[in-house]
Amino acid sequence: MIFGGAVRARLVAASAAVVTVVAGLGVRAVAGGDVAKYAGDALYTVLVYALVLLVTPRVRPPRAAVTAAALSWAVELFQLTGLPDAWGRRSTLARLVLGSTFNPPDLFWYLVGAGFAALVHRVLRRIRTAAPGMV
Repeated sequence: MIFGGAVRARLVAASAAVVTVVAGLGVRAVAGGDVAKYAGDALYTVLVYALVLLVTPRVRPPRAAVTAAALSWAVELFQLTGLPDAWGRRSTLARLVLGSTFNPPDLFWYLVGAGFAALVHRVLRRIRTAAPGMV
């Protein structure tokens, strides 16, 4: 075994984060309108989920999903203050991370993203348990 479990989990999480960003950019490149927007919302939460795993690699899927959805909801609700919109006008990074304006349907799509990420996480954990040395 070259890497311990936590290191391997962090490598998988970092890879998942990169794949998620690429998927988000890909969706924006090939789709527009609501499809791109709501896919982007779901992928935003998938990215947050991957970052949660990067920080806490042994977290179980339900807790990671709740954490990712809660963080995504917190950012969305923070948009009600108007601060993310103001900051986003001066900083591309702030706009990408915090968004700009509150949109209630986004809350649903964050749950979709968290659920999808938890499902994939659970499947990967089962594969890992069934075949040690893999994944």
